[in-house]
Amino acid sequence: MSTNTWKQVDQYYASKLQKSDSIMESVLKENSEAGLPAIDVSPNQGKFLSLLAQLKGAKSILEIGTLGGYSTIWLARALPEDGRLVTLEFSETHAKVAARNIRNAGVEEKVEIKVGAALDTLPSLKGPFDFIFIDADKQNNANYLKWALQLAQPGAVIITDNVVRGGRVIDENSEDESVQGVRSFAEMLSREDRIDSTVVQTVGSKGYDGFVMGIVK
Repeated sequence: MSTNTWKQVDQYYASKLQKSDSIMESVLKENSEAGLPAIDVSPNQGKFLSLLAQLKGAKSILEIGTLGGYSTIWLARALPEDGRLVTLEFSETHAKVAARNIRNAGVEEKVEIKVGAALDTLPSLKGPFDFIFIDADKQNNANYLKWALQLAQPGAVIITDNVVRGGRVIDENSEDESVQGVRSFAEMLSREDRIDSTVVQTVGSKGYDGFVMGIVK
């Protein structure tokens, strides 16, 4: 199967299972016009995250890696009226774009953006969180997992994106720092008894990748 086929299937299911959403379309447009990298989750993936948060009954969400707020909005929509979402973003430019998008989506009362290196802002957070989405620099995935486990309540769901890297994750000699970061993360999971995890490989408009999903014991 070709990448083009994956994209067409993604588009087919988006057209069948998602209603037209001018807000989310405008977010992607704003991100593109602001020069942000086109690395947001796909619409189907965004809705999948939202459904997972709803299935969990999430009331407190932590997101590590905001970009332009596309996944943030999907997750915020899953929260009840009194829910909260804290999202961490390294880039001030990205955070400003995200703040506009979040405001335009009408979920700003539920969302707090913290700007700066996540490893600097994580120690200031007050948990517990019941749903955590890790989607930032892969070199620090293991460090982010350490903090996620500290901030999570028992039964919390932790999702980590981009863990397959087009299949390159199996290359132990890779010089790609993101690949090595994911491998270190996987090694940590293999030794960590506080979380029960599995991986789901994905194909679609974002190519070949996958995510790890775990439940904190």
